[in-house]
Amino acid sequence: MSTEEFRKEQQFITGLYARLDELRDQAEAATQTALAQVGTGQQARLERDVLVAEQSGLLAALNAGENGLCFGRLDFRDGTTHHVGRIGIRRNDRERTPLVVDWRADVARPFYLATGYSPMGLRRRRHISTEGRTVTALHDELLDLTDAERTGHEGANADEVLLAALDAARTGRMHDIVQTIQAEQDRIIRAPHRGVLVVEGGPGTGKTVVALHRAAYLLYEHRELLARRAVLVVGPNPAFLGYIGDVLPSLGETGVLLSTMSELFPGVHASGTDTPEAAEIKGRADMADVLARVVRDRQTVPERFVEIPHDGYGTLQLDRAMAEDARWKARESGFPHNLARPHFAFHIIDALTAQLVERIGADPFGGPNLLGPDDAAQMGKEIATSREVHAAIETLWPLLTPQELVADFLAEPTHLPDAEAKLIRREGDTWTPADVPLLDEAAELLGEDDSAARAAAEAERQERIAYAQGVLDLSAGSESYEFEDEESEVLAAHNIIDAERMAERHEEADHRSAAERAAADRTWAFGHIIVDEAQELSAMAWRLLMRRCPTRSMTLVGDPAQTADAAGLGSWERILAPYVAEGNWEHVRLGVNYRTPAEIMEVAAEVCRAADPSFVPPSSVRSTGVRPWARRVAPDALASAVADATTSWRGTGRLAVIAPGPLHPALLAALPDAAWGATPDLTSEVVLLDPRQAKGLEFDSVLVVEPGEYGVSDLYVALTRATQRLGVLYSGVLPGALGGLEG
Repeated sequence: MSTEEFRKEQQFITGLYARLDELRDQAEAATQTALAQVGTGQQARLERDVLVAEQSGLLAALNAGENGLCFGRLDFRDGTTHHVGRIGIRRNDRERTPLVVDWRADVARPFYLATGYSPMGLRRRRHISTEGRTVTALHDELLDLTDAERTGHEGANADEVLLAALDAARTGRMHDIVQTIQAEQDRIIRAPHRGVLVVEGGPGTGKTVVALHRAAYLLYEHRELLARRAVLVVGPNPAFLGYIGDVLPSLGETGVLLSTMSELFPGVHASGTDTPEAAEIKGRADMADVLARVVRDRQTVPERFVEIPHDGYGTLQLDRAMAEDARWKARESGFPHNLARPHFAFHIIDALTAQLVERIGADPFGGPNLLGPDDAAQMGKEIATSREVHAAIETLWPLLTPQELVADFLAEPTHLPDAEAKLIRREGDTWTPADVPLLDEAAELLGEDDSAARAAAEAERQERIAYAQGVLDLSAGSESYEFEDEESEVLAAHNIIDAERMAERHEEADHRSAAERAAADRTWAFGHIIVDEAQELSAMAWRLLMRRCPTRSMTLVGDPAQTADAAGLGSWERILAPYVAEGNWEHVRLGVNYRTPAEIMEVAAEVCRAADPSFVPPSSVRSTGVRPWARRVAPDALASAVADATTSWRGTGRLAVIAPGPLHPALLAALPDAAWGATPDLTSEVVLLDPRQAKGLEFDSVLVVEPGEYGVSDLYVALTRATQRLGVLYSGVLPGALGGLEG
């Protein structure tokens, strides 16, 4: 082993961190300087806030690169050398030459793709392991076998860096794979961002972490576009979002919105639960037609007529024919319900005005109407401002919110068969995740009449302009006339800016990030959307997501074999056919399992083969030699058996106990220190989950309880969460596919 090579790399790493500290100090100093600015004008505040935001973003990226800042080196045949790291850092010289290149840069790509057969110009690839700021190991791969130089750090196994990472103990948080990206993963990460890319892969193939690295790459490659429109990452549950939450920040990216489907309707907190049958009904595509019919039902006409008192002129009569004509014209406008309402109101007011003009101005001798156009216009204004008239319009064509419409529908589900209506009928204001796509659909059908808000905003703008004009007039009036016979060389405010531009400068600026603004705006169009466990989403959920991404720039990640939700489409064709033409989306498959040892994967595969003999599992890259086991216990001894098994594995890493929800209270009594709930602390040594919560997660050891109560996909998911050890405890029925584990 060459201590000289260690010394050189340590010297480089020390200098690199010194440069990192220098950049961090500069960013902090720039922030403090900006905050100390004494300017009180709106423009000064805006410039200060922009500078603070820029420096905050730079600091976030620099802090993200602190751990494992540099992890590789590329030695090219032409003599050039590049160190590769989490973020790009340049020297403080005139040329600003790279000190370390960002892993996403093109020049870094051979670090992930080069092979002895296709070396991509490399003669040597070095993996640098660090702990804090100290180099702990070097591993060199020779790609040019004719190169006689040896460093003493050449490894016989080119995969030993990858295997060391796979064998490392879990921490309860997903880590980036920037040091160990494999060739098939790199091609997916760097795929063009236009269009839909479907990434399919079984458990442990790294599809989720690849998708997150793809988000980081796209933000690097298309920064200007995507930073403005933001990237949305949709996960299956809050526990999963907590698990992946550190990945993008560790890569220097903080401007991505992480969300579950239940969080995608601003202002609604979907904390309720549906039965699987109710969720399946709500998720069907034809619910869009059902809601459309529900909206039309709210556009009513009187059975015969409605009498409307009108001061001074007796009673007006709004009859059925009049209302039907107004309704037809409003619907013909093509606007959503709330936006079509003014059209309906206009025609009703117009018809009532004609009725009143005819009544008052009619010539008893059959001549022309005695009222002139001005009289008719005045009567129209009176009717248009009549509270009684507007009350009648509100009854026939009410202004609705999505929450009102969906709540009324769920309380009395019309346009559904009685059996289905009974399953989804619900009163109260507790929303469920399956309600969120219904609310979004209702919002589209209703539209938002923001004319009043726009009028108020315009009135406020005109007030600012008037105020600004007054300021400019005072400025003009205060000019010195001492040299009135000479052309003044001093420009006053009114010479260089008009009132409208001055008013615009004093508007309150919105300094929220794109992701923050997107989270509060239902109509936001994202630059790119990544959906994890995409096979689980319902047809109505996909309608919501497709509205959020009109460009169809999406990465869909999942595994049809793991479809567990009754509302899930479970097929890429069924998901995409309504929105993307055949041949306009790309499908790739990850076939290597990096998480699950071969011993465990063989057991899980048998579960799927029992339901589908043609099932082909992903290939595991490693074997631990630890055989999974199953034990039968008495029902009243199940909780204590789980506690005993957990005790025997403590100290060996993170442990998940995966059990049906009804068993959780008894198991919690036996495992008082276990993390539990909708968003459990996954960094705890022991975590209690149900099968759906376990999706996408991984642990050193997994204990599956009562597997006979799981469906095939849920059991497949539960069995494939472990990186080292798997045990099964049951008191009821053991699925036949697991029979070989006993003994």
